[in-house]
Amino acid sequence: MKPYLKALALSAGLGAALVASFQAVPSSTRGLTAVKYAPKFSSSAPGSTPEALLAQAIDAIQHERFDSALERIDDLIRVKPNFRLAYLIRGDLLLARAKPLYRIGEAPQASAARIEDFREEAIARLRAYRQQPDPNMVPRYLLKMPPEQQYAIVVDTTRARLYLYQNDAGRPRYVADYYITSGKQGAQKMREGDMKTPIGIYHVTSSLPPNRLPDFYGTGAFPINYPNEWDKRLGRDGHGIWLHGVPTDTYSRPPRASDGCVVLSNTDLDLVAKHLQIGVTPVIISDEVQWVSTSDWANERDGFLGRLETWRADWESRNTQRYLAHYSTQFKAGRESYATFMRRKQQVNAGKQWVKVELSDVSVFRNPGREDLVEVTFSQVYKSNNLSNVMRKRQYWQREADQWRIVYEGAA
Repeated sequence: MKPYLKALALSAGLGAALVASFQAVPSSTRGLTAVKYAPKFSSSAPGSTPEALLAQAIDAIQHERFDSALERIDDLIRVKPNFRLAYLIRGDLLLARAKPLYRIGEAPQASAARIEDFREEAIARLRAYRQQPDPNMVPRYLLKMPPEQQYAIVVDTTRARLYLYQNDAGRPRYVADYYITSGKQGAQKMREGDMKTPIGIYHVTSSLPPNRLPDFYGTGAFPINYPNEWDKRLGRDGHGIWLHGVPTDTYSRPPRASDGCVVLSNTDLDLVAKHLQIGVTPVIISDEVQWVSTSDWANERDGFLGRLETWRADWESRNTQRYLAHYSTQFKAGRESYATFMRRKQQVNAGKQWVKVELSDVSVFRNPGREDLVEVTFSQVYKSNNLSNVMRKRQYWQREADQWRIVYEGAA
């Protein structure tokens, strides 16, 4: 049966390193901790996951305990009766009583067109189960969450995983993670219809209940604000990127099967939905999560917040040259260029006798894309001798050489 395990890994193009993960403990990657042994479980035990059940069955196959493996797969099917991958492996186990198996999906009823999808799902689920988030590491992106942002979502399209983090007095704390499906053509959406999932910082904008949707979307959908301000600046277009569920006759879809949306099983979507705040919850989508130690995270957060405070203080100082030094020459806000913005600020500041700026409810998220970019959102109270206003503002800061500078500013 061991050739079956090798075929499962090699057919997905993951090589010898992943073959070893089925036969021994995988070495952890940065930010992930290896699980040394699949725990004993009951199919009715609280917290049993499809990954745990699947890992137990694979472990039994590895040790050639085929009857035990079949029992575990049957447990999985009882818990998740629409889990098609489980049925495929069950068919293989039954066929193995008559002949050796050398690849997943040798059972006669298996559809050749779907075999690769099932292999990739098995790989993604087992990898996630055996390499879980390290409690001493956090996603690099969650630099600062204000108290009202109770939870954040971080998506890793390469690992087919969604991570849920809680705002624990300002520090992101891991809660759970879930298997997901993303775009058929991968990540980094650029154009309408390219079947890719966007990479960036987004927010949940609304909730669509199942009675307003076709069955295809399962138990509901949560649209996000793609394209955001930065996407539009870079010319990215498209629409209708949602977090949503699956048809009622389906447990899960392959890792790459959506038109760009992030798709969860209905059970998992319902769990995640309990923590979503419309207009508030950030959804950060990456092609591969960058994990950092909590000390490195704190240093980066404090360093950037210091830069933001210097910008605020320089605005209050009415030293226009020092204030404008925080802005990139590539700055744009709508149709306003850096040169236009600079002239306007010089004229405005000339008429000020005093300025007071207060910032509150500050959120800071590092962009997961290839640009060295940070999104900052805050409530701003501005007062001067001849004007007062309150607004919710969003900025994008980009690193230029060794300095962070503002490249976009506007209402949030």
